[in-house]
Order: sequence, then C-alpha cells, then structure tokens
Amino acid sequence: MPRWSAVVLGGGDPGDPFAAAHGVNVKPLIPVAGAPMALHVLRALRGSDRVGRVAYVGPTTPDLDPLIDIRVTDHGTLLSNLEAGVEALRDLGLAPGERVLVVTADVPMLRPEEVRDVLDSAPTDAGLVYPVVRREVCEAAYPGVKRTYARLKDGTFTGGNLFLLDPALIGQFLPRLREVLAARKAPLKLAGLIGWDVLLRLLTGRLSVQRLEEKVSGLLGVKARALITPHAAVGTDVDKDADLTLADAQLRGTPPGH
Repeated sequence: MPRWSAVVLGGGDPGDPFAAAHGVNVKPLIPVAGAPMALHVLRALRGSDRVGRVAYVGPTTPDLDPLIDIRVTDHGTLLSNLEAGVEALRDLGLAPGERVLVVTADVPMLRPEEVRDVLDSAPTDAGLVYPVVRREVCEAAYPGVKRTYARLKDGTFTGGNLFLLDPALIGQFLPRLREVLAARKAPLKLAGLIGWDVLLRLLTGRLSVQRLEEKVSGLLGVKARALITPHAAVGTDVDKDADLTLADAQLRGTPPGH
C-alpha cells in the first residue's frame, strides 16, 4: 500500500485559556487519558501502517519526539504552519506525485484503522481531499456532542480535522484559501468570492456536495473532492472541557462521569 507523509499541526496560541487551565502552553499538549492528546494522534498515524514520515509543527514533549521525524517551529497561523510543515517534508525528500496527509493534533479519539480507511478510500484524482462526517454519525457515536454543521442537499455534515493534498499545488491554492478564510466573517466579501447563488444555496440547504466540490475547485484552482467518511472521530476535535471529558471516557473505555 502507498506510504504517506504527514504534517501534524500541533501549534496554538500560547495565551489559550483552555490550555493554561490544564497547565500546558498549547492545547495539543493537554493530557487525555494520561497522555498528551497529540500523542494519541501520532500513535494513530504510526499505527495505521500507511504513514512513513511525520513533520510536527509546534512544541513537543519527550513522549512525542520518538514518533516525529522532523519538528517545525510554530509559525503562528494555521496556514503558515501548514506551509512550513509541507516545506519540511520536502526537505526530507517527497517522492514525485506523493500526496501529504495533514491532521490537527487535537483529535485524540482518532484510531489507526480510521486513518488507514480514510487514506485507502481517498480519490486519487484530486489535489485536495477533505473528509466530512454526517451529523447522525457523530451523534450516534458521541451522544450530546456539540459540533458545527453545514446543511447541504445531500445531508448535514461537519468538517473533518484532517485532509489530503498534493504538495506541488500548495503555492497555487494557499493564497486564495487565505483570502477565503479572511472573508469568512464578512458576508458581502465572501459572496463576492464564492458567488451569491452558491452562498444562497448553501444558507438554505440546497447546495449539493457535487456543486460545492465544483465551486471549491474553481475557487482554489485545484481539483477538490469531499470524502464522506463513517468515522465520527475524524470530525470531533477537543475544544472545551466537555470535549475533553468525552475523549477521556472514550479512550479509557468508561462512560462519561464514571
């Protein structure tokens, strides 16, 4: 099977009150079931038998270091960290045509078999593949979990916390992606970028996954595909104490509150 290189995004705001409340500098180092949540993510990648090399962006601990091939200093923003992580993998020597897995370090419930399934299921003809999870899948796996969802014609989805990309295209779509992210809280500017018709269909739940793929592909200048995955952990990160309680219970195999 193909061997992948991975970028793990483990940075964060040093002033994050959530991290500070748990005695660490950045969120991925918060302990879950007795280990930093980033360590669970690294173990899932290494245990998948699909990931050969890992570039980790952000501060680490001695527990994490043996699972990391190259550590990259936190550059302060998500996209800057992504770019720095991919560049570090290039320095290690990416094979021609090799795609990169990018995963945030705050999904401690991710399991090796789920990483393997996502990588094996991903379409091979796209420069950007973004896994999404149906709302009913998340709520069945983790009753009461709070996530942000988008209602599309094909169902209601939450975005995954990992994606796959062709590193050769990163310089092509990152500037445009930065522009989109900068406009995400400015409706008029966002509508100008994605089109009023697409925005209206999105807001009213009449936009299909296929139409969204086409629009994102045109907007970023790369072929983009959504991958509907049955793995709730892919779409469930840890952002607050309720998430931490859930993850701790899941990893220890005990019901929350016990």
